[in-house]
Amino acid sequence: MTPVQVACCQVRLAVGDVDGNRDLLRRAVEAAAAAGARIIVLPELANSGYVFTDAAEARSLAERIDGPTVSGWNELARRLDVLLVGGFCELDADGRVRNSAVVVDATGVRAVYRKAHLWDREKFVFTPGDAAPAVVDTAYGRIAVMICYDLEFAEWIRLASLRGAQLLCAPVNWPQLPRPEGERPSEIVRVQAAAATNRVFIAVADRAGDERGVGWVGGTVIVDPDGWPLRDLVLGREATVTATLDLDVARDKHISEHNDVHADRRPELYTALTRTHIEDFHD
Repeated sequence: MTPVQVACCQVRLAVGDVDGNRDLLRRAVEAAAAAGARIIVLPELANSGYVFTDAAEARSLAERIDGPTVSGWNELARRLDVLLVGGFCELDADGRVRNSAVVVDATGVRAVYRKAHLWDREKFVFTPGDAAPAVVDTAYGRIAVMICYDLEFAEWIRLASLRGAQLLCAPVNWPQLPRPEGERPSEIVRVQAAAATNRVFIAVADRAGDERGVGWVGGTVIVDPDGWPLRDLVLGREATVTATLDLDVARDKHISEHNDVHADRRPELYTALTRTHIEDFHD
């Protein structure tokens, strides 16, 4: 594969301002494409905003997969010849509200992923997904998508890696939490570790600003298979982070002459991970 420029758009969204959010995202995508990006990642719940007053507000902002947000991303992907990964508040075919993400290219919607691991009060708003992370063959390589808190689960990232993902794209909304002076956000540290232990690229699109009293990390980052950020962090401010990636590098799982992070696995020792209840581990 030819190296490809990836852009992650860190924008200032507003809960409930669907039209304003769509316009802001369109302009960010157009600017990234004009600068050479071919893969563009947008934040979690980018159409609706995040800090809902209740489940009813989220439902009022949710859209079908053929609604104006994803349809607009379809049009952008065709017009600009780019691949988009973006998060949106979805009303699915059964009337359930989902925290979802789509992969869209010039041919249309390539995949829909519903967030499997719900964070905090999301459990009162969304129905969780029950499918594995989407992994899609594209013109640029094999791309996986998951959303925010999904990144906290090593099994989930390993699953995408074992399915051949070279680049993991993650729309996120990372809330600002206390951290020691001088330390980088722990969310970024965990993404670095996940990239290194799976030998994959990870591109995260966070958001900037604050919303109904919640501040955002603004931790947008693109990390290489050694676990290193490829650009300086842009914590807390609106910015588009870009990097040119040779996705073929992520096919090589060697970390030394004699070690391979896939081949060295010993699944026969990990069968306890399939236990359903935490209590099952307390012998």
